[in-house]
Amino acid sequence: MDRSRAPAARLSLRIALATQTLTLERSGRPLGTYTVSTSKHGAGEARGSFKTPRGRHVVRAKIGGAAPLNAVFRGRRPTGEIYTPELARLNPDRDWILTRILWLSGTEIGRNRLGLVDTMRRYIYIHGTPDSEPLGSPSSIGCIRMANRDIVELFDLVVPGTIVDIA
Repeated sequence: MDRSRAPAARLSLRIALATQTLTLERSGRPLGTYTVSTSKHGAGEARGSFKTPRGRHVVRAKIGGAAPLNAVFRGRRPTGEIYTPELARLNPDRDWILTRILWLSGTEIGRNRLGLVDTMRRYIYIHGTPDSEPLGSPSSIGCIRMANRDIVELFDLVVPGTIVDIA
């Protein structure tokens, strides 16, 4: 099936922590699967845990639609930099958020919404990562990392309000 013709309102995302995959679905039927990387600290919802939150979420905002591949973001704003290995050598401690951002918001009060477990206030995103970073194993500090070309494809398919289940 041509994913670009799938009605956006019926799309959803399923992130499997055990397999480090993100599946794009339409009405529960898989359309494609991407390799991702979730938190190296495991699953968890508490603020400050640096863990990937579980449960039902929605895409609250899409950021960076016109940005080039490898555009660098800080505080959800493009810095004007393009990621390169040289830039990485000059900034060894930066957590690279590249290309596009899908900002998540929890929907389950007390589990991943409001209070000390609020996914949106924890700034949990699905975002691009340097091509040199491994995918398929946990290595982030809470977010869901994707290959840059994959996040561009996914970004163009989903709309704010798209359901994202993480388990």
